[in-house]
Amino acid sequence: MTDGPLAGLKILDLTRLLPGPVCTLHLADLGAEVIKIEDTGAGDYARTMGLGAAPGEDSFFFRVVNRNKRGMRLDLKQQAGVEVFLRLARDADVIVESFRPGVVDKLGVGYTAVREINPRIVYCAITGYGQDGPWRDRAGHDLNYIATSGVLDQIGTEDGAPAIPNLQIGDLLGGALTAVMGILAAVIGARATGAGRYVDVAMTDATFAHAYTGLLSVLARGQTLPRGMDDLNGGLPGYRLYRTQDGRYMAVGALEPKFWQVFCDAIGRPDLKPFGLARDADGARTRRELETLFASQPLAHWAAQFESVDCGVTPVLSFEEAMENPQLRARGMLPEIDGLQQFAPPLKMSGLEFAVRSPAPKVSADGTALLRAAGYGEADIEALRVQGVI
Repeated sequence: MTDGPLAGLKILDLTRLLPGPVCTLHLADLGAEVIKIEDTGAGDYARTMGLGAAPGEDSFFFRVVNRNKRGMRLDLKQQAGVEVFLRLARDADVIVESFRPGVVDKLGVGYTAVREINPRIVYCAITGYGQDGPWRDRAGHDLNYIATSGVLDQIGTEDGAPAIPNLQIGDLLGGALTAVMGILAAVIGARATGAGRYVDVAMTDATFAHAYTGLLSVLARGQTLPRGMDDLNGGLPGYRLYRTQDGRYMAVGALEPKFWQVFCDAIGRPDLKPFGLARDADGARTRRELETLFASQPLAHWAAQFESVDCGVTPVLSFEEAMENPQLRARGMLPEIDGLQQFAPPLKMSGLEFAVRSPAPKVSADGTALLRAAGYGEADIEALRVQGVI
């Protein structure tokens, strides 16, 4: 097996909570050296958010999104802290930050300051609304970003209120994966040309830019359809959730005609074959008839019936059930790391076996070693400690 494809890539991570840490988690799992830099006060709030294994320990939240990283504390409000950061930045490849626009510039560690000493730096800023525009300084969370992008309005059932998804679409699709994409593209460019780039990631932009169904509906009809009635959120008989007798749901994804025909044969309703994509009265009738049919038996009955029928019909699993799903288990998606079940990386790569080099760092666990590697002597390090810089 080879080292990770990002081995040798050095990243300074100033982010906290979820989007930025998940971005750098993916990069760390692929072999990058990620140095997590926290302030000398509260640090990353995720350390104390949610549940922890025992009093005084870091939360599960912090531990599952910060493995394979090194950690140090640094007070960037002191000039000595800024000087330490800039020394670390001299030989870094990437810096990731998630402050509000302008904060890092005020601190003296923004892109302009770093680029002067390291022109090949890739500097990624993750924010809710981006570095410009009338909303650039607004506070927000995932819920606000998916609301602003028009995505939240489309999530939910017919005649129901918008449903808040328990997967943070803006934070993870936008703040994490989009940032990874931008960082890697800029790193490739920097290695080819010697010139780095500033990567401006707005979580609202990223969510909006992936709302293809809404865009296509507006292009074709002039407007989106009501919640729960578009092609891919419940409007078609062949792509819809159906409630079972015991209050569970089956996900019918028999969208293509060939799968719909197999589905109709499996339920003994060949008469419904013309209506899988119907939107008119026939579509409404077909949906009602399928609702009645699925409500006649519990989930276990339908799951067993469709286990060997290849037409895209599956039970809606609870998360606990998904954790035991044989397909996800076979893919090794939930290894035990640092005493916790954690997600494996969301991709497999030839010549690379996922490995945990280290658990999530304790507070400033690697500060002294990192400063020594940056050329600081013991007396200098002690002076920084006395000043509260580290």
